[in-house]
Amino acid sequence: MAQKWRVPSFSPSNRAKKPPPPLTDAKLRDLALHYVGRFATTRAKLTAYLSRKIRERGWDDAQPPDLQALAEQFAELGYIDDASFAAMKGAALTRRGFGTRRVGEALRAAGVEEEDSAPALDDAAAERWASADAFARRKRLGPYAAAPVERDKRDKHIAAFLRAGHDYAMARRWIDAAPGKMPEREE
Repeated sequence: MAQKWRVPSFSPSNRAKKPPPPLTDAKLRDLALHYVGRFATTRAKLTAYLSRKIRERGWDDAQPPDLQALAEQFAELGYIDDASFAAMKGAALTRRGFGTRRVGEALRAAGVEEEDSAPALDDAAAERWASADAFARRKRLGPYAAAPVERDKRDKHIAAFLRAGHDYAMARRWIDAAPGKMPEREE
């Protein structure tokens, strides 16, 4: 049987799209407003987003954009608050079972400065036992495991705790707990 060939249609949807026009100061501000209205963000993340948009679309004004000034202006207006972002992100990661080290890494990656992230890290440190409990429950490790851990898998389970940002002593305490028996809480 002969194969039929289809001729591609040349409808407007198949044509190459025109690239968007280069950004101006007003368009850049509109992009920034849309971004902060949609996402909880930090000054650094907003600046990175805007610089990526400028790389993609180009810049049309004579003066180069001052992205730091725009981010600072949004912070003064209350559209961006690095400290509340840190508190929200830190609490969410802690509830999911991540330790203080992992919370700190996430906040540094988001561009939160130390003075804004310190309260969130203190809260994560205060909730480290509940965080380890949530992690063990979610991954079914230690007291939440169906059977005692075998010797060769013990190191893998401890490594999972360490990757989640918990310290070695906390990881050992939870992994060494027998199934159904909660570990002794440290004071």
